[in-house]
Amino acid sequence: MTLAAQTPDLPRALALIDAANAADPNLEAGEPAALLYGQRMTEELDRLFPDADPILRIAARGQHVERWLLPRSSYPMGKPGYLEWRREQGRRHAERVAGIMAEAGFPEADQQRAGTLLRKEGIKRDALVQALEDVICFTFLRWYFEPFAATRPAEDIPGIVEKTARKMSPEARARVLAEFPLPEALAAAFRDENPR
Repeated sequence: MTLAAQTPDLPRALALIDAANAADPNLEAGEPAALLYGQRMTEELDRLFPDADPILRIAARGQHVERWLLPRSSYPMGKPGYLEWRREQGRRHAERVAGIMAEAGFPEADQQRAGTLLRKEGIKRDALVQALEDVICFTFLRWYFEPFAATRPAEDIPGIVEKTARKMSPEARARVLAEFPLPEALAAAFRDENPR
């Protein structure tokens, strides 16, 4: 006897991601930090891409799924260690989200597509990967930039803003200028038509 294909269940996939992230021992505003991050990602996604398909919705919610299980401190300091840590996080997030999607009835092709988004494969070339990156950048700017900037030397801030702007689509950079009251020195990074 063969089992009938299960109908993909988006609410179940999101609930499973939330359940995984609710185990984060790190708290922010009294809530598990990863859970709060996933919810903020969904809020930004709903604002920026209200008609987003289920794969993008799942990737946005699962962007940092169980991120605390692989701390940054487990890799060497410096840029090479950071990049290696980020690559491994992307791989782990893609693998974990694929398992959640399978449990929620999504076919393997959808699981693989979500993995492409979570590993950021094809940024600037793949519209869905770029949409996820735009959501990530908006979430960072709205919720995390100010506290992050407070931990960095003032001279590092323009470079951080420029790196963020370079990751974004032209449409997203224009929205940043419309939505965030940035000082001119920082706003310039989002006006550049061809960021490096």
